[in-house]
Amino acid sequence: MIDLRSDTVTRPVAAMRDAMANAAVGDDVYGDDPTVRRLEARTAGILGKEAAVYMPTGSMTNQVAIRTHTEPGDLVVMDAGSHVVRSEGGAPAALSGVTAQRILGERGIFTADQVRDAIGTSHHGSPSTLNPPATLLSVENTHNGGGGRVWPLDTLDEVVVAARAAGLRCHLDGARLWNATAATGVPEARYARDFDSVSVCFSKALGAPVGSALAGSAAFVQRARRFKQLFGGGFRQAGIIAAGALYALEHHRGDLGRDHARAGALADVLVTIPGVKLVREHVETNILRFAVPCPAGDFVDACMGRGVAMLVSGRHDIRAVMHRDVSEGDVERAAGVIREELRRLTAKMSTVDYMM
Repeated sequence: MIDLRSDTVTRPVAAMRDAMANAAVGDDVYGDDPTVRRLEARTAGILGKEAAVYMPTGSMTNQVAIRTHTEPGDLVVMDAGSHVVRSEGGAPAALSGVTAQRILGERGIFTADQVRDAIGTSHHGSPSTLNPPATLLSVENTHNGGGGRVWPLDTLDEVVVAARAAGLRCHLDGARLWNATAATGVPEARYARDFDSVSVCFSKALGAPVGSALAGSAAFVQRARRFKQLFGGGFRQAGIIAAGALYALEHHRGDLGRDHARAGALADVLVTIPGVKLVREHVETNILRFAVPCPAGDFVDACMGRGVAMLVSGRHDIRAVMHRDVSEGDVERAAGVIREELRRLTAKMSTVDYMM
């Protein structure tokens, strides 16, 4: 099976398994797991923050960040296609009681003016209690729904300035921030510099089996630990899995350019296939989002039957993600299967249309 569903499907390498098997452990709820503490300190250092807290998932780090920054009834400004909106089960409303003010970005990227419009304009002639107070801006970099798009640094700075001017706090969903740095050379700490909090994932691009971290000031992280526990994220001997994340952090960041190159190689083939809709320049990192002329479910099922797994993301939309377990040969084979199955399904559709 060539599994292109996500970069979460990777298997731990032998050295990572050794590190996990031999990890020093303690009880993380009591704060005495040394491997977890090392991972948190190293992550905070890379991101240029005072502290970090290790959690099971990226969804939890995002949701704990939202709960830590807000009060029930607040308004959180974010892109309409962000992971927080699309892939976290409605958690902002369920767990924090907040309303999402959705911005229609361009493949996940929005402007400072759009932030200002989303926040709205107050006037002394209108009651100040009618609208929910906007208190938080959330930005996703790289943007999953935007096909792994990297935020331009100047645009990122401008939207943060606009949010700050309106009194908002700022959270960076950096689940794949490692990919942004690999693609641009801009350090993770620079992307995170002006944000009050930043979440990063170890089990996506970096290939660890479990975990994400939420970083920020020492006071913010101390408060976030309360909600980690409240949301059921208390670990015990978590050093075993933290060791895998720490190994990935120290050894796998330098490999991400290879994943980007393989995504580009598949994109080079896809743009030559009749009926496929893909803008080659939109493939910036390890995620490809493209459209096919047949029903997406039929196409994915057909490819799965031949050993290539991808995800349906719309009626005609497909997502494929490169990761460290995909080889050059896998890319070539996947490209061949995609071409052949699209040709077969398109011909089948044409036959049905003719018969009708």
